[in-house]
Amino acid sequence: MKALVEHIVKAIVDQPDFVQVEEVEEGQTLNLRLTVHPEDMGKVIGKQGRTVKAIRSVVYAATPSQRVRLDIVD
Repeated sequence: MKALVEHIVKAIVDQPDFVQVEEVEEGQTLNLRLTVHPEDMGKVIGKQGRTVKAIRSVVYAATPSQRVRLDIVD
């Protein structure tokens, strides 16, 4: 799942070297913490959050048997 999120986000941002995804499993939930360069934060979030909602939709569809949470960390 980590590789999927990295691949999607690196295609969107201007500085892909700063993209980091951390996986933390808490019980039956997989938490993904996404860190990007501050200048790219707006590109990842998108207008009214549309881009991050689309990324979350892809991640949720890729893992129907497990609960996944995607957070963007400052």
